[in-house]
Amino acid sequence: MRAAVLHAPGGTPVVEAFADPEAARERPVARVLAAGLNPVDLAIAGGNMPFRRVTFPAVAGYEGVGETDDGRRWYVAGPATPFGTLAELMPVPVAEALPVPEGVDSGLAASLGVAGMAAWLALEYRAHLAPGETVLVLGAGGTVGQIAVQAALALGAGRVVGAARGPRSLERVRSLGAHAVAGLRDDAEASVRELRDAAPDGYDVILDLLWGEPVTHAIEAAGRGARLIQVGNSAAPTVSLSAPNFRNKLVAIIGHTNFLTPLEARRGAYQHLMEHAAAGRIRLEFERLPLTDATRAWERLREGHSGKLVVVP
Repeated sequence: MRAAVLHAPGGTPVVEAFADPEAARERPVARVLAAGLNPVDLAIAGGNMPFRRVTFPAVAGYEGVGETDDGRRWYVAGPATPFGTLAELMPVPVAEALPVPEGVDSGLAASLGVAGMAAWLALEYRAHLAPGETVLVLGAGGTVGQIAVQAALALGAGRVVGAARGPRSLERVRSLGAHAVAGLRDDAEASVRELRDAAPDGYDVILDLLWGEPVTHAIEAAGRGARLIQVGNSAAPTVSLSAPNFRNKLVAIIGHTNFLTPLEARRGAYQHLMEHAAAGRIRLEFERLPLTDATRAWERLREGHSGKLVVVP
């Protein structure tokens, strides 16, 4: 089969021939319909993801949607190594594969895997979001953030605020149904003011995809007893926090990763995402690229491309 193959840690995959999963007696095998690219792919390829170790050569790609011989579509995360999803074929781990219903595009179904579950699980499983609560999505302009805005609405949030940089990102967030948007500024005072103006009574839940300086601004705008769910650190891996700022508001800082979430919770989250996607309540723009362009797609991911990239055979 043709596949995007990694030959060394931290390398760039090359599209070439690779052994079929059948040759390794992996059953069942699916024909790949769409493979989503995520920052986690870079971490896995670089040997920086303790939850998934690969030996080289290996096929790149952590998540994808494929069709088995019986015509059923499955969302697969982490097929058995050395196989990945940037290929024509992939093995399907039957116990962990998630069914993709009719009415949902395969590219969208792949895009709502890692990113979608990060958003949904952070709100439902970790924050225990209650109907009517006020939610701030910190970093709402990115893929996870866009999904999180819509997921918060679907889960019954009373007010959803999306914080992002730049007018284009803010307009996109507003178009997804956010009740208000807040611009993230280099000027800390201005940034905090926008966050407070968007929710004068404070935030019950803050979904943080940024960390770094923006999270300090969000804590200043938080309501008493807020739950801050830490999901990503695209702004910075570290931050200096003032203890009184979150202690005196009883703010709880809670980490989240899909990798340590029980399968049943992930299964339920993905089912909900598919139901809302089929009904048009959760949508996401993404760019399709052919498998022959997988190397360039990988390079764009490494360069920090902000949109969602999906590779198709």
